[in-house]
Amino acid sequence: MKSDPRRMGTPASPRPSVFSIWPHRLALLLVCATFPLLFIGGLVTSKGAGLAVPDWPTTFGHNMFFYPWSKMVGNIFYEHSHRLVASFVGLVTIAFTVTVWLRESRAWLRWLAAAALALVIVQGVLGGLRVVLLEQTLAIVHAATAQAFFALTVVLAVLTSKKWLGLPEPMNSLNDGGRLRRLCLATTALIYTQVIIGAVLRHTGERVDAHLAFAALVALHTMLILIRISRNHARVYELQRPALVLFVLLLLQLLLGTV
Repeated sequence: MKSDPRRMGTPASPRPSVFSIWPHRLALLLVCATFPLLFIGGLVTSKGAGLAVPDWPTTFGHNMFFYPWSKMVGNIFYEHSHRLVASFVGLVTIAFTVTVWLRESRAWLRWLAAAALALVIVQGVLGGLRVVLLEQTLAIVHAATAQAFFALTVVLAVLTSKKWLGLPEPMNSLNDGGRLRRLCLATTALIYTQVIIGAVLRHTGERVDAHLAFAALVALHTMLILIRISRNHARVYELQRPALVLFVLLLLQLLLGTV
């Protein structure tokens, strides 16, 4: 269902790009592969399995992809599964980037895909160096980078979608659009700072105070976004729905943090 240009307050001029379905399909696959990787990475930390496999890029001297399944027991299962899923994410990222460069007409999007590929390579190296060097700081950076990469995959999935291309160009800004944009950017910065502090807390057990303080700030800014959109852009469904989803995710996150 196409958006009504009158609701958006912008002229109905489509975004100048030839649509290809394959970049979007691979972007969706990348999102679907990266999300469980975050979950598995959390399990590795929770189980204390990060150093269950002492070498990298090999696994107990084996080629990582040919390590016997029969030996994947205990914490080795969690750590080695994490490596295998991460490798799959890396392969999908390569396929996505190549496809974007072949099929996508927007030069800035091709470079954004290349940035995603560079980031996943850096993430893999960080994970490996964490094992080899036994450096806790690398574990924190590794965790924070993982969240940034996942956010980037979601952005790429949106930007490569047919619906995004069908939206009109924002030639005429919405009422209060500048303030709303700045509020959303500030909220994004607070959320990512909270991710970093959460990684520090998870790996060191320190800075609970900062974690709670930023949680309160994130909650406040999320509610401000919902209130501003409800008051000033109540008929712009493209803003209403994401704001409601963000608020629901906030409540879910707060609930998970208390159990």
